[in-house]
Amino acid sequence: MRIEDVEFFPLSQRQEDPTWSFALANYPVIEGWIIVLRAEGTTGHGYAQAIPHMGSNFEGIRAALELFKPKLLGRSALDIDPILADLDAVIAGNAQAKAGIDCALHDLAANLLGVPLHALFGGAFRKSIPQIRIIPIKTPAEMAAQARRLVGQGYRSLKIKLKGRVADDVERVHAIRAEVGKDVLLTLDPNQSYLAKDAISALRRMEPDDVYLVEQPVPASDLRGLELVTRSVTQLVEADEAAVTLNDVLQLANHRIVDAISLKIPKLGGLRNAMLAAKICHSAGIAYRVGATFGPRLMAAHGVHFAAALPRLDLPCELAEFDHLHDDPFEGIEVESGSIAVPQTPGSGVAPKRGFAGGARVTPKRAAPRASSGRARR
Repeated sequence: MRIEDVEFFPLSQRQEDPTWSFALANYPVIEGWIIVLRAEGTTGHGYAQAIPHMGSNFEGIRAALELFKPKLLGRSALDIDPILADLDAVIAGNAQAKAGIDCALHDLAANLLGVPLHALFGGAFRKSIPQIRIIPIKTPAEMAAQARRLVGQGYRSLKIKLKGRVADDVERVHAIRAEVGKDVLLTLDPNQSYLAKDAISALRRMEPDDVYLVEQPVPASDLRGLELVTRSVTQLVEADEAAVTLNDVLQLANHRIVDAISLKIPKLGGLRNAMLAAKICHSAGIAYRVGATFGPRLMAAHGVHFAAALPRLDLPCELAEFDHLHDDPFEGIEVESGSIAVPQTPGSGVAPKRGFAGGARVTPKRAAPRASSGRARR
């Protein structure tokens, strides 16, 4: 089961709405790299996301992947942890590049063993993963109309992007709640755009609109401000950009700075680290979920398997954003009634579309387990 071939393919995906924006940036095109690993005629795929506001860029990812290539060739495809340790020794940081390799290794190992990817983490606790959809920053009326469309598609949970201006953001939230009614779960994401006291003021004014959670209201570096918001409002407060490493997660959980943490596979460096972060949260009694990813269905599928293997899932996850991106070279998962079914086929459950340069379909060594085998529960 030696890794015989390693290839990288660039991927650019256009946004369905090129004006889609949030407080930190506007990305009309989402860029990244598809990673292809091959062993014994079997293929594993991963995706390395190039998102500048999270500290990665397209050429930097490519350079890191080239450095990693010699550490992969000739290695046992099942030696995932030793390989990942070697990547950490090659270069510090570069979490998105490492996450792409990590996911490709897991996909390859699961395909070689003929099992769904979640089996590598001990099996699935659930058969489907409920999803939140994100509403980008626009006028209150435009955001309310988008919320209505998403609810019409079956989503029962929405995340509202905010800009850090109290009066405007209160108006946005009020317009959306009035449009969708009281039975839709609303969460917020100002993407670090508030000072702590302004965040507290805004959230108190939003209490009549029954907002459940606010994600990263203040700058990631302002942990005391983040803790002040947590102690001062009725809504749950979640860390995102402040939870980039395992040490970040440990500090946030140990000191109870937040109520919840958004676990993102790319920022944490892969599935292995994301699972360790989940265990920290679980042990500390901190809520957690799988946070927003922007990229192909391949990336979402890895998140779906990760979410399925978590012993507790406190909130809907944010893995459906592929639904508003064009140019996806993968197929195999879709959103139905606001949820994504956990694939029961070998590997990630998605495959390259015909014509993709790195699209050799997997030929697993053993047949896939039957969906009715009882591996998934609840």
